[in-house]
This record gives sequence, structure tokens and C-alpha cells, in this order.
Amino acid sequence: MPVRVRYADTDRMGVVYYGNYPAFFEVARSEYIRRKGYTYRELEEMGYLLVVVGLEAKYYNSATYDDVLTVRTRMTELRSRGMTFHYEVTLDGTLLVEGKTKHICINAENRKPVALPQNIVEILRDGRST
Repeated sequence: MPVRVRYADTDRMGVVYYGNYPAFFEVARSEYIRRKGYTYRELEEMGYLLVVVGLEAKYYNSATYDDVLTVRTRMTELRSRGMTFHYEVTLDGTLLVEGKTKHICINAENRKPVALPQNIVEILRDGRST
């Protein structure tokens, strides 16, 4: 998933602010699910929400305004009530940031953890990277 660094993504030193990488993760994760044939919106319309319950990031190098980053996403864990995604952000093949997010599925009505719908599990089971 290509992500072009906007001026607003940078800090006073001219590099991507570290807190913006999770937003890049989100863009890539949404596209990952879309490429599997489903969208977050469709999941929400079914009454389910995916909540981030964990986030990790390791920073190795920096990016600057107008760089075109590549964010690779893969699912590393799929359980009945949640999943974990792994991310690699690169620039011209150089690893900048590596991260992961852990999610649980909740019922939109009462905000309680629930099992993922079986059709979603089947769609996500194919763990290829995007």
C-alpha cells in the first residue's frame, strides 16, 4: 500500500512525526481487508466493531515530506474474537518502521467482546500480505 507523506505528517524537524505511523497502519489495514473482499463499513453495518487493544512500533529510520512509503500488512494471528496485524513501512526498500496492532471484535450495541462472524473469519483466513 503506497502512502505519500503529507506536509502535515511531519514535525518541526521535517521528518514524519512518530505518532502518525499508526494512521499509516490503519490505512494499510483497511485496504488489506478491502482486498480480501470486505470493508470495515460492511462489518459495522452487521453490528460489529474491531477495537484496537494493543499497538507496538519500532522505529529504525525516518521519512520526510513527499516521500512515497510502502506499508506492507499481513495478519499474523486470527482467533475467534480477534486478530493481530503486522506492518512494515519502507522507503525504497529500507525498513523505516515495524509495528503490530491487536484487535478484538465487539458487538456495536453493548460493546461486549463477541466472536467474529464465520464468513469474516473465512475471508480473512487467507493471510497473504498486501
